[in-house]
Amino acid sequence: MTLEKPNSLERCPGFDSDMMEPNRTITIVRKNQRDFLSDKAVVDYYEYRKPFLTYLLRMGKDPEKAKGYSPYTVCQTGHRTARFDLWVWENRGGYKAPPDQDDARAYMEEVAFRDVTESTKGKTLGSLGRYSKWLQHKYNRDEWEFSWNFQSGGGNNGPRDFLTKPERRKIRQAALGKDGTPNYGTDSDLLGAEPDSRPLRNTIPHRELYEALLTQRQVDNPDERVTASVEGDGITVSCRGESAHYTADEARDIAAGLEKQTDEGSEISDLIAFLRYGSDVLEGKQDRSRQMDFENWR
Repeated sequence: MTLEKPNSLERCPGFDSDMMEPNRTITIVRKNQRDFLSDKAVVDYYEYRKPFLTYLLRMGKDPEKAKGYSPYTVCQTGHRTARFDLWVWENRGGYKAPPDQDDARAYMEEVAFRDVTESTKGKTLGSLGRYSKWLQHKYNRDEWEFSWNFQSGGGNNGPRDFLTKPERRKIRQAALGKDGTPNYGTDSDLLGAEPDSRPLRNTIPHRELYEALLTQRQVDNPDERVTASVEGDGITVSCRGESAHYTADEARDIAAGLEKQTDEGSEISDLIAFLRYGSDVLEGKQDRSRQMDFENWR
């Protein structure tokens, strides 16, 4: 359905847009969720979801001091908890809000055994923890407890174990320089169509997903496919258990990094074209007449 309300937090009435970062928005109800829900449920979930994201941004980090998380953290927490909510609906009896302790434990049980990095598992766990704190604040629910203890940084950030050692080394060297800095190529390779209007990016946005895409580029006939879609505020990409929501600038940078040594006609070369077209759409340089879903784009 078409949601007849502002679907990004900063566009809502009474919201202080100065709290946001340039070129970053916080989506309230994501497209894959709208596709799953009935019209009535979309409206209900919107009214449930908006206070959660607002809470994170304004006071979620330290409620007693009214200190919120950064827009980046809220954006990524929103993305991960949206995936959790959708998983609950698809696997545990249909739409419900809010989820409960059993739902969260069942989800983390599945995440724990996915073939993804410990960092990804830790970020998911941390996002569910923030979700639980809001449910305590809003509904007086008990805090969720988990038997897992994953680290969201450091830990195990390398490529997955199903690659051989030479393959893992090749992927890692493609993603990182010897000094630990990003190795996309020259700085100019990172820039989009209008380099004079954009600052140089010194870090890889969403490193785990970038490494997963590099892995996908190297593997012949991969069992899993890349998924991507253009939403109102950005481009959501998923690959090998990793996912992220890119701004237009971030998507252009990722496309530039992937373009090196990517064969034409491959899945990743198609993704590069999709990321660039999606960036143009987000910046108003293209209309939305074509499919906004990568699978249909190809």
